[in-house]
Amino acid sequence: MPIAKVNGVEVEFEPGMTVLQVAELAGEEIPRFCYHERLSIAGNCRMCLVEVKPGPPKPQASCALPAAENQEIFTNTPMVKKAREGVMEFLLINHPLDCPICDQGGECDLQDQAMGYGRDDSRYDENKRAVEEKEMGPVIKTVMTRCIQCTRCVRFITEVAGVPDIGLISRGEDVEITTYLGKAVASELSGNVNDLCPVGALTHKPWTFQYRPWELKKTQSIDVMDAMGAAIRVDSRGAQVLRALPRVNEDINEEWLSDKSRYAVDGLSRQRLDRPYVRVNGKLAPATWGEAFAAVASRIKATTPDRVGVIAGDLQDAESMKAALDLFGSLGVTNLDCRQDGVALGAGPRESWLFNSTFAGIENADVVLLVGTNPRLEAPVFNTRLRKQWIAGKTRIGVIGDNADLTYDYDYLGAGGQTLAGLAKSKSDFVQALKSAERPAIIVGQGALTGPGGAAVLKTLAGLAKTFGVVRDGWNGWNVLHTAAARVGGLDLGFIPAEGGKTALEMVKPGALDVLVLLGADEIEASASGAFTVYLGSHGDRGAHGADVILPGAAYTEKTGLYVNTEGRVQMAERVVFPKGQAKEDWAVLRALSAMVGHTLPYDTLDALRSKLMADHPTFGRIDYLSAPASFDVGSLGKKGDLGDTAFVSSVRDPYLNNPITRASATMAELSALRIAPVAMAAE
Repeated sequence: MPIAKVNGVEVEFEPGMTVLQVAELAGEEIPRFCYHERLSIAGNCRMCLVEVKPGPPKPQASCALPAAENQEIFTNTPMVKKAREGVMEFLLINHPLDCPICDQGGECDLQDQAMGYGRDDSRYDENKRAVEEKEMGPVIKTVMTRCIQCTRCVRFITEVAGVPDIGLISRGEDVEITTYLGKAVASELSGNVNDLCPVGALTHKPWTFQYRPWELKKTQSIDVMDAMGAAIRVDSRGAQVLRALPRVNEDINEEWLSDKSRYAVDGLSRQRLDRPYVRVNGKLAPATWGEAFAAVASRIKATTPDRVGVIAGDLQDAESMKAALDLFGSLGVTNLDCRQDGVALGAGPRESWLFNSTFAGIENADVVLLVGTNPRLEAPVFNTRLRKQWIAGKTRIGVIGDNADLTYDYDYLGAGGQTLAGLAKSKSDFVQALKSAERPAIIVGQGALTGPGGAAVLKTLAGLAKTFGVVRDGWNGWNVLHTAAARVGGLDLGFIPAEGGKTALEMVKPGALDVLVLLGADEIEASASGAFTVYLGSHGDRGAHGADVILPGAAYTEKTGLYVNTEGRVQMAERVVFPKGQAKEDWAVLRALSAMVGHTLPYDTLDALRSKLMADHPTFGRIDYLSAPASFDVGSLGKKGDLGDTAFVSSVRDPYLNNPITRASATMAELSALRIAPVAMAAE
């Protein structure tokens, strides 16, 4: 590898690296505003000036200068220091002196670098430039007078998000960042531009004037708004969760986060269940825990096991599902299901319901077939990886299902079952490319595997996977893209009907059961079942509306819980604040209920529960570990049947209103309304 010197220290570097990257390899910190590792190079701000020999005797922008063999780089000479101080003075000419009221205060790059390179006075007496504010939507607050035209927001929206709604207009002193025709930014990832902005020009509108960074307690956790398990940091003050920010995790979310995962946190404090309720004379009335447990226990004791059912929701942690399995399994109940949508998964090897290529590994696939999924709605951050590969020209993508805007071009093959049935015999260019691909991949969405024909679709897809060699030695391209954070954990636990048991959709049919227990299950209509319904959850949402007994549980930020993402990676969500009011952690509620029904669970602490969980299911003992994808007989999946001509529709129709927390969020309501009626918005 070539070698360069940085301040007299020799450094080996890879060909194609810039001077800035080589300097950082040597441990030198280079100030910058416009440069970002995941965006194209703009060279706008000139803050990263260095001195290079051989070369002209002047400072040069290190972010845009290729490193060369035997190059000498100097980052701390008097020339460099004076040049950077000049750039900082230039940047501050028009910057307003409003740090005390700026939401970026305390975590602002301009503040930090002004401490190192700023002057203690100003040589300018002219009036500062003022720029009108822009309307960019419900999550982006603008104070464009602060803007230093680094264009990070423009490059992110154009290159990563694939929605070129932000641009730079005019020249010289009149240059401005704006949206086209005053339109709101129509991206599921728009909140990332607020993180990228190095000054206070773009800040988080839902959190305006709510906090100062140094007031907040910071807790590292994982996101459960979809099945990716993005790494996040949840910030709280007292008993209130105030914001969620992305953490860097190259294997999952890189450093991006969807708007839903970021801004739904205001739903954690709204429509909360904070005390037990029991229905008396047709109306829910507040009750004590003892009264609520007594009402539930008396019904369960008076009912035969075959008339009792349990449905686990999409946000449940593994501990609560394990406690439910142990409790109701000891009672002889076989009607247990974690699949509210009735998806045809759960039988066969574990690999049959996992995203085996992994999120990072999908970048190695040369041809990808999407079936019944819209990753832009179901996993927006994962969609950026597909777009990245498409931009690089490394991956060809085909779609069976929604003909939607995915932010990249693809071969649209058809809408549903008939297209899938004839795919193997098709002579289309895409099918031929899939057959000859070295690393083909199929990504199956929940929209293809639900409904009466779900098992037949799975069988057909499995046959195609075998025909196209999707699963082979050294490569497993069979991928299921889940949308529920609890789904893979539930399937790993075996939270599915035992022999002779009813599925979730069968349980909610009128007269099917006498007692129905909903563990945070809000995406299934259970009010017409006629059963005595017990709801254990955190929000007064759909599941609680028709319940006869409500047991208040903890939200994901109020308990330490294990989740398994769609790759099969076991992750731990950490407690940020304590449950609201009288609410308790779900597993503790089930433990107390077990004593009332006479089948006391054999653990009194969370550690004891986890020990049993990991002993019974060793997978859960490997936190944040992902084993190499194993080969399996993909052809054995599913059942033969008629595919019909049903179109495969994404299971997520409105990504901003698809769980109890998002439906309680005011910000999600605004984003949903904007998505449904994307009208041009005049600048305020």
